[in-house]
Amino acid sequence: MNDNLARQFEILPLNLSHHLKITVIALAIGVVIGLPLSILIARKKALRYPVLTAIGVIQTVPSLALLALMVPLMAKLSEWSLSLSGTGFSFFGLYPTVAALSLYSLLPIVRNSVTGILGVEPTLTEAARGLGMTDRQALFRVELPLALPVIVAGLRTATVWVVGTATLATPVGQRSLGNYIFSGLQTRNWLAVLFGCVAAAALAVTLDFLIGALERAAAERSRKLAVAAFAGLALLFGGGLVAPTLVAQYRGTGGSDAVSIGSKTFTEQYILASLFQQTFNDAGIPSRRVENLGSTFGLDALAQGEIDVFVDYTGTIWANSMKRSGPDDRERVLAEVTEWLSAERGIRSLGSLGFENAYALAMRRDQAEELGIETIADLAPHASKLSIGGDYEFFERPEWRSIRDTYDIDFSREDTFDSTFMYQAAATGQVDVISAFTTDGRIDAFDLVVLDDPRGAIPPYDALLLLSPRVADREDVAAALSPLVGEIGEDLMRSANGLVDRDADKKPPSAAARELRGWIRERSSSSPTP
Repeated sequence: MNDNLARQFEILPLNLSHHLKITVIALAIGVVIGLPLSILIARKKALRYPVLTAIGVIQTVPSLALLALMVPLMAKLSEWSLSLSGTGFSFFGLYPTVAALSLYSLLPIVRNSVTGILGVEPTLTEAARGLGMTDRQALFRVELPLALPVIVAGLRTATVWVVGTATLATPVGQRSLGNYIFSGLQTRNWLAVLFGCVAAAALAVTLDFLIGALERAAAERSRKLAVAAFAGLALLFGGGLVAPTLVAQYRGTGGSDAVSIGSKTFTEQYILASLFQQTFNDAGIPSRRVENLGSTFGLDALAQGEIDVFVDYTGTIWANSMKRSGPDDRERVLAEVTEWLSAERGIRSLGSLGFENAYALAMRRDQAEELGIETIADLAPHASKLSIGGDYEFFERPEWRSIRDTYDIDFSREDTFDSTFMYQAAATGQVDVISAFTTDGRIDAFDLVVLDDPRGAIPPYDALLLLSPRVADREDVAAALSPLVGEIGEDLMRSANGLVDRDADKKPPSAAARELRGWIRERSSSSPTP
């Protein structure tokens, strides 16, 4: 078995167990809310259409958007809880995920339950009442048992939907089988993507089979089949609920002292998170990783203590969090961002790691040479005949507005790509210019050229090593990480990224992090002592 496949199997228990946990909790909430609601609207015809319409509207909201919207909602609920009871709760990870998945599970559960109840022959319910049963007795002894196969069929559909949608929980900080897919896409690790898809499909098929057995048991009134199906579900879900704790205990990362390392959704962040974890392992500090945080969630999660260690970039904080416009002197931006993080968020900055990963415009080298383009200023006169591609957020970011206004640049077409495909799109001529990241290894791999920014439209993007308020005073954490400050140059970071992003002889981020540690030590040992 090759190293890449072995790594996927290694993290399968944790990803699978978390996926099962959020699935079972969401379905349980869906049933607890959906079944009584179904009984109510089956009895109250006037409520039936508005309730089913409202649930149907929820279903039309894109899954990822609904998950993302749950984060600010949970943050507000946490604030209210804190003000009323003195206790808040995490608004990343489990809670927003379960809330969104529960809402998604409602439609098939409610619609099938209503259909099942209304499908019971009226003569049977009339006969039940004729025998002296109350409405409640007729419901529980006649209507629900007869409707049970249809109700279970709805649960079966909801289960498959929830298992699939749960793979999208990764960007809001909830580990799931989606971790394979999101990290695989960012690192061009197609084996990881395929592994995650197969694992999610296998889980959905298994659950569909077991709940299908329950459906048959209900239709055939087979107690033996029902017991077997429940036993299979209990075994699967029970294992899922217990496994994270067992895995964490086995790895020694389950204690409250464990340091949580957050990372965004691109190669560089995976490598740095692995680098920090390897550093903590050497220092004997338990740690765990929270990967694939959305760009705007990471800093909030750090401030709230949901994660403890995180790398963010001065330009991102300057433009998005501090709402500052326009570029500024690099040292001044670094100083003001550091001060703002401490004063406004209680976040401690250990300093810059030593490199910038800035936004930049890049294009194919041969095309740039043919048109005589070396800078964004050179590009501007040609832009009306060229197309540009950007990642999901680039065209909404202040950096793009600054470039556009500073250089009066207007492209013929703007396309949005996942960053995984953006560089390849430029290399193959699908677009002429892309919004690149300056330390991305794919710039060299695809022979792209980064255009200079002579008018300074793009702010500096020093990579800052940040600690949450929870561990800001932990000297063991600071002592372990401080030797990395200022030691990672852009050349080292780009080379490490290239190890992961290249197509031939690819390495996983953990292996690239080990290589990076070796380069740092080698460079430090060769530096002249003062």
